[in-house]
Amino acid sequence: MPTWLVTGGAGFIGGNFVLEAVPRGVRIVNLDALTYAGNLDTLASLEGNPDHVFVHGDIGDRALVERLLAEYRPDAVVNFAAESHVDRSIDGPAAFVQTNVVGTLGLLESVRDYWKNLPGEAKDGFRFLHVSTDEVYGTLGETGKFTETTPYAPNSPYSASKAASDHLVRAFHHTYGLPTLTTNCSNNYGPYPFPEKLIPLVIAKALAGEPLPVYGDGKQVRDWLFVRDHCAAIRAVLERGRVGETYNVGGNSEKQNIEVVKAICSLLDQRRPRADGKPRESQIAFVADRPGHDRRYAIDAGKLKDELGWEPQYTFERGIAETVDWYLDNQDWVKRVLDGSYRLERIGTAS
Repeated sequence: MPTWLVTGGAGFIGGNFVLEAVPRGVRIVNLDALTYAGNLDTLASLEGNPDHVFVHGDIGDRALVERLLAEYRPDAVVNFAAESHVDRSIDGPAAFVQTNVVGTLGLLESVRDYWKNLPGEAKDGFRFLHVSTDEVYGTLGETGKFTETTPYAPNSPYSASKAASDHLVRAFHHTYGLPTLTTNCSNNYGPYPFPEKLIPLVIAKALAGEPLPVYGDGKQVRDWLFVRDHCAAIRAVLERGRVGETYNVGGNSEKQNIEVVKAICSLLDQRRPRADGKPRESQIAFVADRPGHDRRYAIDAGKLKDELGWEPQYTFERGIAETVDWYLDNQDWVKRVLDGSYRLERIGTAS
């Protein structure tokens, strides 16, 4: 049975990855600091499972990471741990530098020292996979897509911190020989989302009868990637990717933000109509745009398809319907998340 150390495995993407990996025969050592977006409720189905070991802690805690590496002898480390919300980074960039840059550096140093002392085949087979974002590339015009060779041009404190962590991962491969892999993904959606991001925020506010805030003119374009497709891509890269390479992961689902909001409204009107019979599109409210808002992202995932045979299985229509249904079926989970410090308020105005 392979053993993987997964960091940030109680978050949205990391949690989904862990929930899929354990039934596939992987022992997971799950290290998560349980900041506001970490949620042990997501992992409730694994309670008592000997193949899932949860550890509360920080990736920058060298002593803890080194103890886990020595005790569990993982075959791979998959790094999801990150502060990840652009609006939150506008209000407090220091936390993003601390976790995404300083924390990643500490993790890399611990993993490098562990890897250097592995014997023969274990050393050859070891991998460090770093999960990153397409936001490091900046913004696109109306045409074109990000490729693995697109120059970095981050425009928010969040994307700048992720760009720095990507560069550190690359440097540790080229300087020390650490067998690294990096994935840069587009916008994820699906089960277990923290409700500050666009899709879960709109669902929550729509159900509550509140205005649905749409930044600017709502025509910003994102490529939407269903989280289970993303998890499959990460597994493919981890198992078959070329050491030292970067792979872009996209969903082939470019949508304007306003299109996404209207799709959610339509699905909720079908499944949970308002008591007054009005369409939920009537709740849409255009608000001042996010400072420095990137206009368009789009991913060319051709390298991942050509080299590893991966491509997304979910259309946006299928994925958004499953996401809305999951949200409606798991209101207890949502309510427990909202019992914390986040109350669906607007953040990231830079005021």
